[in-house]
Amino acid sequence: MARQNVVISLPISDRRTSCDFYERVLDLTAVGEPADDGVPEPLQFSLSETVKLMLIPSGGFGWVTGGRPVAPVAQHECLFTWSATSRSEVDELIERARAAGAEIVSEPAAQPWGYTGTFADPDGHLWAATAEELSEPRG
Repeated sequence: MARQNVVISLPISDRRTSCDFYERVLDLTAVGEPADDGVPEPLQFSLSETVKLMLIPSGGFGWVTGGRPVAPVAQHECLFTWSATSRSEVDELIERARAAGAEIVSEPAAQPWGYTGTFADPDGHLWAATAEELSEPRG
């Protein structure tokens, strides 16, 4: 099977707020030509050569989901994991999220699968920052 491009789409309430949050916390850069509000339309971030994150205003999200309702904030069917290279990178990412006003769902801690902490973006989507290999000794 040929390698395919994947686009992960998330509903959002405010384009500028979400763009600023993802640029500040995950150090991503929005791709594309800016629209009248200064934010690229569509609002996308390249996560890798084959994976993009697209943030779609909630009002337009139903166009591609057949009118199904968007899940309320704090109701989740999906958890996104951001792979970090070390415990300190996890700690730094969680602190950037906190400084950007994110809800910290779980503080960074050692788990059986690695060192991880979880935060919610401005629209309540959950992101776990995880270092699978514990490069620093457990404290």
